[in-house]
Amino acid sequence: MRLKNIKGAKEKIMLSPYIISSPEKHKGNFQKLFNNNNPIHLEIGMGKGDFIIAMAQKYPHINFIGIEKFDSVILRATQKLENIDLPNLKLIRFDATDIENIFENEIDLIYLNFSDPWPKNRHEDRRLTSSKFLNRYDKIFKDKAHIIQKTDNRKLFEYSLKSFTDYGYKIQKVSLNLHEDIEENTETEYEKKFVSLGFPIYMVEVKN
Repeated sequence: MRLKNIKGAKEKIMLSPYIISSPEKHKGNFQKLFNNNNPIHLEIGMGKGDFIIAMAQKYPHINFIGIEKFDSVILRATQKLENIDLPNLKLIRFDATDIENIFENEIDLIYLNFSDPWPKNRHEDRRLTSSKFLNRYDKIFKDKAHIIQKTDNRKLFEYSLKSFTDYGYKIQKVSLNLHEDIEENTETEYEKKFVSLGFPIYMVEVKN
């Protein structure tokens, strides 16, 4: 569930030094934007930023980019960053449907955390693990494709496993209850809520 619209959110987020206002201009050259040759990890649907901020703090030698399509949501992330200096983090207000318009052969890893499951069959192509999106990702990965997905939605998880394997991905890790199986884990804001309610978190890591 996304936040209600916040008045002036669009203008406010553009004041943040973390926001890339014209990402298309950096297509194929995001390492220059970070001024280094470190790997670039991308979170699609970053929400209010808990995960990607924590990851950028934990791994200073990796560049992180978070994409979120709702102004009122990404605003919360920029507010959390007001007194934090993270040169390895950038945020983009963008719809992932057009992701190949802003990146080109430069992403090392994609995180898909608690994506919208789009449960109706007619909306299958909107799922971030559908073949249509996997094809889009082909255009932005630097070398081998590498995706890590976390979700609380069992049906989306099952769909994703089939979609990944049908597309040619090989499963590296899989968990039906992440918090019981894996010690090293950075939580999202949604994840904290679901775990507190006793819901299992599903995780899969795939490469192609």
